[in-house]
Amino acid sequence: MPSAGASMPSPGGSGHEDPSMPGMDGMPGDDGLSDSLDGYRLTSSDAALPSGRPAAYRFAVTGPDGRPVTAFAVDQTERLHFYAIRSDLTGFQHLHPTMAEDGTWTASLSTLAPGSWRMFATFTPAGGPGGSKDFVLSRTVTVPGTSRTTTLPAAAGTTTVDGCTVTVQGDLTAGMEHPLTVRLTRNGEPVTDLQPYLGTYAHLTAFHAGDAAFAHLHPTTPASGDEGGPDLSFHAELPAPGNWRLFLQFRTAGRVHTAALTLHVAG
Repeated sequence: MPSAGASMPSPGGSGHEDPSMPGMDGMPGDDGLSDSLDGYRLTSSDAALPSGRPAAYRFAVTGPDGRPVTAFAVDQTERLHFYAIRSDLTGFQHLHPTMAEDGTWTASLSTLAPGSWRMFATFTPAGGPGGSKDFVLSRTVTVPGTSRTTTLPAAAGTTTVDGCTVTVQGDLTAGMEHPLTVRLTRNGEPVTDLQPYLGTYAHLTAFHAGDAAFAHLHPTTPASGDEGGPDLSFHAELPAPGNWRLFLQFRTAGRVHTAALTLHVAG
């Protein structure tokens, strides 16, 4: 599996999109599949990005007054988290873009494979009518070229990345809170050299197969020092049944690794 920020080659749109308006999505909700919620909107003039080379995606968050938001609360060491995911749930990228004084953000993306991509921004406004509320908004972009769809791997409890075996344990039911445990081993031995990453020992996000709905699974294992692991705990509440693609990011020896596996959630 590739490391963080790597782009993996990657079925159709989310079902929430208006095809007559590129990048504009349907009804607001908390699954991230809309560009607007409670007066806040994710705006961008980028409806397409080039394939075969790195690209910059520029966007802004506007508030209920229509003006760009420039004050954001810090969440897991960052003011805004940005994710790019292809419609078949490959090509995952998790970035921390930079913001200009006028509120324009720039996300420097690695090479994107041709196809339909969804760009997510997660943030909490600092003050204003939406202050202290967590938002997940997204827009779609098209990357031109011949698109090859990758079949979602079957649900499995383990995967390997960069020599580390990741084992996920937890039986999840849609809409209910469950604990989720991740264990890391290397050559059969427990991994105990995890370094803090974004204020914790691991970052875990999930995308729903079929529509790419977004969920962030919150860590409950505190981070202190460079001797984390091998067991990590997460608070998991996935809203819809079916398969979800999980992306676990963790750091060892100064390098961030990204492990991906498919988890089935009961109805």
